[in-house]
Amino acid sequence: QVQLVESGGGAVQTGGSLRLSCAASGSILSVHAMNWYRRLPGKQRELVAKITSDDSTDYADSVKGRFTISRDNAKNTVYLQMNSLKPEDTAVYYCYVAVATMYKRYLEVWGQGTLVTVSS
Repeated sequence: QVQLVESGGGAVQTGGSLRLSCAASGSILSVHAMNWYRRLPGKQRELVAKITSDDSTDYADSVKGRFTISRDNAKNTVYLQMNSLKPEDTAVYYCYVAVATMYKRYLEVWGQGTLVTVSS
């Protein structure tokens, strides 16, 4: 099995910064993708940023230039650095990874979610 542990959420004021972390553990042979999603109040979950095994990144238009996704392959950890936060970034942020394990070629795992609250 694979477990994800998220950390780094919290409350900040407009213009502030937060750094989310998501560490994957378990019988991981390789990591295909590591993404961050968020669910805004009353809305469906949306992709915020993604990073592939070759470190290619992509971002939602709403966060481009403010958020940066990165990964530490040695630690199977993905980060989301969030700068210049706005109230509309308030959401529950979820980590998502796709990994290969000893038992499955492609296993998708979601984190438990971490709340980010940005006040004006």
